[in-house]
Amino acid sequence: MPGATAPLPRPRGRARAAPQERRRRVAPLAATPPIRAGDEPLLRGIFEIGKRSCDVVLSARRLRWSPILPESPTGDSSVALQAQEEIIEMKDVFSVKLKRRRFAGQKKGGTLLGITIFKCLNKEENKLTDCAIHFHNLSEDHCQSWFRHLKEILNGFQNRPKSLKVFVNPSSHKREATHIYNEKVAPLFKLADIKTDVTVTEYEGHALSVLKECELEVFDGVVCVGGDGSVSEVAHGLLLRAQIDAGKDTDYVSKPVRAPVPLGVIPAGTTNILAHTLYGIKHAVTATLHIVMGHIQAVDVCTFSTPSKLLRFGFSAMFGFGARTLALAEKHRWMPSSQRKDFAFIKTLADLKPEECELSFLPLEILQEDSHEKDRITLLYLGSKAQWQKIQGHFLNVSIMAIPCLCSMAPRGLAPNTRLNNGSMALIVVQNTSRTEFIKHLKRYTSVKNQFSFPFVETYTVQEVKVQPRLKSGPDAKENVCLNAEGNYPWNIDGDLMKEASEVHVRVHPQLIDLYGVNTDDLESSQETCNCI
Repeated sequence: MPGATAPLPRPRGRARAAPQERRRRVAPLAATPPIRAGDEPLLRGIFEIGKRSCDVVLSARRLRWSPILPESPTGDSSVALQAQEEIIEMKDVFSVKLKRRRFAGQKKGGTLLGITIFKCLNKEENKLTDCAIHFHNLSEDHCQSWFRHLKEILNGFQNRPKSLKVFVNPSSHKREATHIYNEKVAPLFKLADIKTDVTVTEYEGHALSVLKECELEVFDGVVCVGGDGSVSEVAHGLLLRAQIDAGKDTDYVSKPVRAPVPLGVIPAGTTNILAHTLYGIKHAVTATLHIVMGHIQAVDVCTFSTPSKLLRFGFSAMFGFGARTLALAEKHRWMPSSQRKDFAFIKTLADLKPEECELSFLPLEILQEDSHEKDRITLLYLGSKAQWQKIQGHFLNVSIMAIPCLCSMAPRGLAPNTRLNNGSMALIVVQNTSRTEFIKHLKRYTSVKNQFSFPFVETYTVQEVKVQPRLKSGPDAKENVCLNAEGNYPWNIDGDLMKEASEVHVRVHPQLIDLYGVNTDDLESSQETCNCI
């Protein structure tokens, strides 16, 4: 295809085209409204797209083209009007490359064929995929000019990372994290010209120790390839590093500072709650493209503290059944992951026992707005007017969650009434009941029915919670089955086992960290078509 670099305004198609183009004319582009900011044409030229010569126009906001049709012998203009204009929004483009033909083993140079543009598509059910569109033109000057302008536009998107620190947990789930990163994640990072520094973790706490020492300022973000426990460790490390850099006392953090860079989550675990909550799906390519495209979502984070020190930053926690199940699974690490968790669940259910404890919480008042938008929620912080409330009793499970906690086993979420960043926590208390009724409650999570419509389940929207277990004494002391050697109860924090405390104080901190992803409430179910060529 001969080069046809054309100055603005509109090129004179027949005069400037090759001889074989002289009997053709450019179909008029579809009628458009008055030009808005960013729609002013930057370049216009001729490329071959899908074996058809096309008139292509580039602006800062979009790339559009329409076929160049042969002139009608009768001069009928209706033929030209049949040409269909196609449009790519530049915000959906994540890479542009010069396309060359090279011989086997040739790494540089080669015959120029044109330009390839890589676009992000939302295909179905929140799943993202990449799509390549080829613009053929043999002119070196023509393609280089277009390539430079396209790169300048892509470099103007502020949130898109250029350099990432990556942690890969090779022990996650079926030990597939390394394969997922090498085969699905790394190629997209390379395609988007993102530099990476990869650490394959070797032991629990490895990522935390690296984050405390590495030069975070040289990275635009941090990525974790692993399960919920790995993600929790990296998120905790990022926030802990932020407190250290701010000169705060990490033993007691009442008002923590925000994480310095966003965190990306590539699901490679069993439940992958945070990935499901951010992307609506467990799909490594979708997660990677959200990172590449720079989709950033501010998310609330909790601090878990004893009266004397900070234990952990996290998004959700369970005390009682959820924690005892995890503690039992951790004792059987020699078993395959799925078998271990099934065994622990059934064994804990068979030995179902309540925990006696006192719960203190500071509530939030929620007003539901009368709006056409989806479930918009406004929170009124009561401040000094809020009064601490207490409940005591025997509880099978206590859940404290600052995010909805979606997963394949709970499509509505473990805490469907909370949001990613509305400054609240869901406190879900399951009082003592029969095993049969408790199983009915658990089964509701897998359906669309309300899992909280049981008389033994109570839910509260709170900003602070204190959990204080009551140890049994005398003849009943043998029932303290879940205590560890230090006399502490286990906690399940983001799928990570914590056995460092008995009494725990939980606070929510609004929008404390940025995560790569979107608010699943805003995800659109509409499908896009791909004109990949």
